[in-house]
Parts: sequence; C-alpha cells; structure tokens
Amino acid sequence: MRNVKKGDGSIFPALDSRKIEPSPFFQLARGFTLIELILVVTVIITLALIAIPNYNKSKDRAIEKEGISNVRLIAAAERIYKMESSANVYVACANATTCNTALNLNLNATNWSYKVELASGSGVATITATGSAVSGCSYTLTSANFDAEPTVPAGSSCP
Repeated sequence: MRNVKKGDGSIFPALDSRKIEPSPFFQLARGFTLIELILVVTVIITLALIAIPNYNKSKDRAIEKEGISNVRLIAAAERIYKMESSANVYVACANATTCNTALNLNLNATNWSYKVELASGSGVATITATGSAVSGCSYTLTSANFDAEPTVPAGSSCP
C-alpha cells in the first residue's frame, strides 16, 4: 500500500485526502412534484367516494338495530315487571324517560322515541319505537308474543 504511515489508523489514506462528491442520483429530494401531489389527492378522493356511502349505510343499519334491540329490551323488562308486580300487569310509559324510570332501564332517546301502550281491559301491551334519526321508521311488538321479531307497521319506511 502506498502512503501508509505508522499510527495513521487509516486503511486508505490516499482516498481520505480527496473530497468525494455524492452522485446526483443519491441526493435527497427536497419536495414533491405537482404530479405526485395530484396523484395522492386523486387517490384520497377516490377512497372517500367509496367509503362515505358505505359508512352511511352502516350507520343507518346500526341505528335500525338499536331500535329493534331496545324494543326487545323493553319487552324483557315488561315481562320481569309483570312477574314481580303484585297486580300482574304491564306498565305503560309515554317516552324513554318514563320507561327508564318505570322499568329501571337506561334507554337513549337520541335516535328513537319509545312508548308502551296498554289496551284497556285486555292486558295487552304494545311497545312502539319511532325513529327520530330515521324519519318515518317505526317498530312495534305486542305482549301477545314478546319473543317474536318487532314488526314494521304498514306505511312505515325503515332501511
């Protein structure tokens, strides 16, 4: 090896003295080109156009299922109330707040309004959930068959 001096510690001392310029190919980019930005924005918009309608459908289905499950919950609470009451009757309630109090529930009235009506003399309770977030949608269930699926009355439009 040439130019090797004792105690230098360098393996290639001849190369150490030269300044080596990096190739332009390896230099870091300082920003994005307009084409790259347009491409990224286009991809994001395309994904949003696909995702937003699916999100709205999923949200509507979740609200629908909330109404159905709360009607079933009220039906179960009504059965328990009737078994535990000394008069062996169902309790009527005009809204979610009175249903929560009478049946010891915690219904959320954001998307649905709930009521329980009693038919006079027959002892039959009808539970109704009417959508406030989903306009025109309503579900009913009668005590004649609390185990059945809540039905959609004629003229009601549910998703």
